[in-house]
Amino acid sequence: MNTVPLHIGIVACSAEGAALCYRTLCAEGAQRMGPHAHPEISLHTHSLADYVACLDKDDLAGVGALMLSSADKVARAGADFLICPDNTIHQAMGHVLPRSPLPWLHIAEEVARQAHARGFRRLGILGTRWLVDSEVYPEKLGAQGLDFVRPDKADRAELGRIIMDELVYGDFQPVSVVRLQAIVQRLRDAGCDAVVLGCTELPLVLNDGNCVLPTLDSTRILARAALARALAPR
Repeated sequence: MNTVPLHIGIVACSAEGAALCYRTLCAEGAQRMGPHAHPEISLHTHSLADYVACLDKDDLAGVGALMLSSADKVARAGADFLICPDNTIHQAMGHVLPRSPLPWLHIAEEVARQAHARGFRRLGILGTRWLVDSEVYPEKLGAQGLDFVRPDKADRAELGRIIMDELVYGDFQPVSVVRLQAIVQRLRDAGCDAVVLGCTELPLVLNDGNCVLPTLDSTRILARAALARALAPR
């Protein structure tokens, strides 16, 4: 039996979410493997501005090309499989998977599995306007028999502003946290029994302790799934 952990490749997009994913892999790797230990990890990212330019033009092929460029680089560095700690750009997976040099874990698929395992039935989706408007989560939640609610138009705009103008820069404003909490409250009022933190920066400001609904932390869920894959007997 091969006991050497698999090499994890990270296709990053925004800095704060990628950093949280990386830190989780290292910290929780040590919890599972012993002091200071974690699987080998390689990370590459293009400029976030390059991704935003493609998203603003609805150019998912362009997003996919950036992701594949990063995937090729971490594959050449020796990675065995890939993760992307950015929910929004998973919209481009249809362009990525047919040409990918390595297999991927899908962030929304891992969140949906976790939601189903925890017995949730109707999830609110938080994220950038691109993510909330997309089918990334509805498709994967539906595969697990789960219902979903998108925030209304005004809340989507406020979510997008807070994420793109504050959180991706590591700017965590208390007033913005209050506004995010109010959005979660409205999702509970709409019948949700949990909320997906579908932006990898959101777990830096929202959690089970400060929200009226249980949270599904997409960043750490993905990192833990990657650890499980890397450490699985084979």
